[in-house]
Amino acid sequence: MILLANPNANAATTARMCTIAAPFLPDLRGWTAPHGPDVIQTPGQLTTAGDQIAALEPPAGCRGVIVAAFGDPGADRLAARLDCPVIGIGAAAAQAARGRAFGVATTTPHLRGDIDVLMRSHAGGAPYLGCFLTQGPALAVMSDPQRLDEALLDAVRDAASAGAQVVVIGGGPLAQAAERIAARSPVPLIQPIPEAARLMAGLLT
Repeated sequence: MILLANPNANAATTARMCTIAAPFLPDLRGWTAPHGPDVIQTPGQLTTAGDQIAALEPPAGCRGVIVAAFGDPGADRLAARLDCPVIGIGAAAAQAARGRAFGVATTTPHLRGDIDVLMRSHAGGAPYLGCFLTQGPALAVMSDPQRLDEALLDAVRDAASAGAQVVVIGGGPLAQAAERIAARSPVPLIQPIPEAARLMAGLLT
């Protein structure tokens, strides 16, 4: 069994992410943070979420954990405690750039600094061009699928104009939006949940 651990306290988001990851990991189980915001938006919230992930006790028989928030809160500390693989979706997405210039399209401006550090740490030499942000309050944008899709597409176009060959959609809760807009994107999109699931499946085989 593989655990998909959602540091956002939103069980509906966990279920959606599990649906996206399930084709790669059929023995998947979801876990949702018991405390915190529905969508992590600030460094303080990311730190608190990391404490919850770091203290997580996976169920018996767990063969791997995917930390399914884009800042990978607590992933390194959890990996240091467990004998099974722990993969953060942000790290998996950065690695998927594979040498290509890339940026991140995201809805959370206050996490830009944390995202930048994470991307540069795992880019493996791929040129990282930074975060490209949607316009408007994050929760208001994310609560309207059509508005979210258009805002993300605008951010992707900004990244492509800046030279990005591929663009990471930066956020676990954005997973369904990433699937919806992929066909309209001017450059290929890196979708963190599938990338983490593929990486986990490869490690386990």
